Amino acid sequence: MQSFSRGWSFLKQAWSMAFKDKDLLKPSIIALVVGMVVSVIGIIPIAIAGILLGDSSIGRIVLGVMGAILVFVQFVVTYVFSAMTVYLIYGYLAEGDGRMDKAWSIVRRDFFDILTLAAASTVVNLLKNAANRNRRGGLAAGVVRGAANLLEALWTEASYLILPAMVIDDLNLKDGMQRILKITKENLLLIGISTVGVRWVTGLIGFVFGFGGLLLAFAIGGGGVYLAGGINALSIVGIVIGALIFFTLVMIASVINSYTSTAYHTCLYLWAREVEKAQSAGSSVPVMAPAPLAAVLG
Repeated sequence: MQSFSRGWSFLKQAWSMAFKDKDLLKPSIIALVVGMVVSVIGIIPIAIAGILLGDSSIGRIVLGVMGAILVFVQFVVTYVFSAMTVYLIYGYLAEGDGRMDKAWSIVRRDFFDILTLAAASTVVNLLKNAANRNRRGGLAAGVVRGAANLLEALWTEASYLILPAMVIDDLNLKDGMQRILKITKENLLLIGISTVGVRWVTGLIGFVFGFGGLLLAFAIGGGGVYLAGGINALSIVGIVIGALIFFTLVMIASVINSYTSTAYHTCLYLWAREVEKAQSAGSSVPVMAPAPLAAVLG
């Protein structure tokens, strides 16, 4: 319960920063819009290929390759705008102002590294999906599925921390992974991950917004059909309004999750970075976490 309370407190701290500097939120909003456009554009050729090739061997191969490319592009979009958010938060904490021009410059500098991170995440995603599709093989297949799901969970958490290492310290994928492994082994990250339940809070918000939006959509859409006495222009308007409310709430929840998670892992990495510097210098003075995280941990 204390972990959840701290997660909620951090969410308020993170959004306090965003309300003071609106630029911090822009990448998360842009990422949502661009991600939706990419998904729509990417699904069209996949659907056409599926219709033309059917359930043939070559069709499954082509659809698999096209699906992997779409997943890769979606990861690139996510990481590009998350990298911007990381640098904006870093700029805000270090200088009191997160500047979009500097964030774009950093993304251009680190674009190849971002591509490699997206490629690694795509491979992990494909391995997980392949393992979960294999429902045969009994216990052995179950162990493989469990291992693949665990790998994805660990990689997802690692990628949240590797990205700040890339952006803030200009590290490539290999060096970023080694950096995160090193500071994790030295227990510089464990306290933040284990005691601040940001994932629980954002997950609950996503559920509440998604389920609440679904209920509202059914209430408005179904109510429109009932009041109109069937499917007609008035009931269609009600259905459209209900659908818009649902997708709007889901989009809001997505922005909350994206921004809050990125802010949390950025603060966590900055803290571990400063602790590492202090230890290297032989200092025994406790290092304070960045302000949003320090306010939560006390």
